[in-house]
Amino acid sequence: MCGSRRTGSSGAPGRSGTRAGKSLFLKSSEMSGAIIENMSTKKLVVLVLFILVLQVVSIMVGALIAPSPTSAVSYLATKCINRQRARRWLAPWGPNRCQQIHSFDEPLAKTLDANDIVFAVHVPLPHAQMSPWFQYMLAVLQLDIAFTMINPVEDGDVVITIDAGLAYRDDLTSEWSAKFHSVERRPLRCTLAVAKTYENEGRFYHCDPIPFMELGSVAHKYFLFNLRLPVNDTVNVGIGEIKDIHIVGIHQNGGFTKVWISMKTVFSPWILVATAWYWRRIGLMARPPVLLEKVIFALGVAMTILNVPAEWLSLGFEWTWMLLLEDAQQGVFYSTLFCFWVIFCGEHLMDQSRRNRLSAYWWQVGLVMFGSALLLVYDLSDRGVHLTNPFYSVWASERGMKLAITVIVVAGFSVCLYFLALCGMVRCVFRNIGGKMQQLPAMPKARRLRYKVSDGHWHWGSYTFEVHSAFLTGIYGMWNLYVFTILFLYAPSHKHGTEKSGDSQQTDVLEKPESQAAEQTCGARGPTEAYRITGKVAEE
Repeated sequence: MCGSRRTGSSGAPGRSGTRAGKSLFLKSSEMSGAIIENMSTKKLVVLVLFILVLQVVSIMVGALIAPSPTSAVSYLATKCINRQRARRWLAPWGPNRCQQIHSFDEPLAKTLDANDIVFAVHVPLPHAQMSPWFQYMLAVLQLDIAFTMINPVEDGDVVITIDAGLAYRDDLTSEWSAKFHSVERRPLRCTLAVAKTYENEGRFYHCDPIPFMELGSVAHKYFLFNLRLPVNDTVNVGIGEIKDIHIVGIHQNGGFTKVWISMKTVFSPWILVATAWYWRRIGLMARPPVLLEKVIFALGVAMTILNVPAEWLSLGFEWTWMLLLEDAQQGVFYSTLFCFWVIFCGEHLMDQSRRNRLSAYWWQVGLVMFGSALLLVYDLSDRGVHLTNPFYSVWASERGMKLAITVIVVAGFSVCLYFLALCGMVRCVFRNIGGKMQQLPAMPKARRLRYKVSDGHWHWGSYTFEVHSAFLTGIYGMWNLYVFTILFLYAPSHKHGTEKSGDSQQTDVLEKPESQAAEQTCGARGPTEAYRITGKVAEE
């Protein structure tokens, strides 16, 4: 109890306050506080060590067990001849390999038209096969363009048109089945490091990689790309003399996928049970839940949604929308996390009349929702279209590029405003903490320990590893442990205890000065939320 009840022989109240004030005081003191308030220092140290050990384990799992998150394989496109220009699938190797040339300098190539050439790429390389454990597949084009005086790459905005097709099969003997086909336009940005003279003919341009395809599921064992570069008076003019085309295939490593899904399978039920336990504790209280308790519960629900191991089902089904689902899961979690940070800080600063109202944070929460909505629009306009056309890119067209840039800039501006507001609120919280720290020397020892525990901040160090997967698993584990810690420490405690009479008397003496210090900090008119959760009760 924060204060003592002193009465005379006749039961009259003592000098600590009126009878009505003490009645309210006793009711408040009988209410159970948060677990962090009643937890001993020893138990808190054990919890901290437990969380730190799990954090280190999360990092070590990525560093020592998981391979690199992704692999990149470069494929040199085979130049197949298609004089009839029929729409059929041409394979670079195998029993039905196409008629091909190795270089455009061969005599046979001199008799061919540019429209007779099909660039074919088989994924993966011979004696290998793809797997659903790879989760997704990206393709990037790299062009080898030689400089010639009669056919240079034009200066300015150059666009290359690609007639692209993708087929698949699950064994080496069956026919190829068409999966996607599209005619795409991409900006071509090339530079020549030497002067454009006859002496430098044959030197190669340095061209930026061209994003080509994003496939959200790898449900088949073999894939075949057929690329055509149609040429006429208006299409593919000024793109230079293309010698070779390389396709860089990028996919998630199967070993990393197994580690990642295993971590989600472990964390998912853990956070789900912790969230359900937290809300059950809230339901056992005599009063309805306050805003801070609701947003902590929402944070647990968002973390549970992020932890759902839907990748297990994607191993048996061709779900091309898995990347979009992962973006949505992360968007829900980070939006909820940002709202929690604002409300958590705000509830420590606002006076009683404004506290526990979501409308008090309308513009901070509105910034988060507005920025999240913009990023959702961008994701739907890009990855949403990939569900039907994996070759599409929002950056390929002038209109799409302007839309993407506008969305990203406005969303970034919203995030900047949010963090400026959050930093201001955190600054005020630290000023409150500084004011309270000045009161610690005059407090009883038990009360002093409780104060330090309640105002402690958790700082997770920056772990730098050479292995990228250690960073990813560490961050994922960190957020799960962070949410679990919040759910556990701020759950209502049903432990009741009393303090010694001496401590209570000193608390009564300190109550008024500390409340006045809170009033003078950052414009707050009453004791902050940090004061309330540490067992302090305002006196009339």
